[in-house]
Amino acid sequence: MKISHLVAALLTSFSLASVALAADVPVKKSGDILVSKAGMTLYTFDKDVTGNGKSVCNDACLTLWPALTAAAGATGSGDYTVITRDDGSKQWAYKGKPLYMFAKDKQEGDRTGDNVKEIWHVIKN
Repeated sequence: MKISHLVAALLTSFSLASVALAADVPVKKSGDILVSKAGMTLYTFDKDVTGNGKSVCNDACLTLWPALTAAAGATGSGDYTVITRDDGSKQWAYKGKPLYMFAKDKQEGDRTGDNVKEIWHVIKN
């Protein structure tokens, strides 16, 4: 009986640790897409190379496509990771692709950035 209590305690600890990690990730699902915690649609950029830990959207690109920034101590969980941008700031990535919002999306549910120049895409989940 003591072993089963130990196993239950360990499983509870691991579950709580997973919840703590997931709490850092500022992304949620809305219908069939991923959005920020504020409800703004999230996008990926075809020119970013999956899994290389870099974003190629800088300067004017970043003004139109703001990065989904991560706090300095943020940690990823599951499909979510944190990359370091060229300027040293942190950005969230999903399945190895950096995440962005679109400046022309003004309210929750806007998806005006989907397929812009056929290189920006909403993240369907």
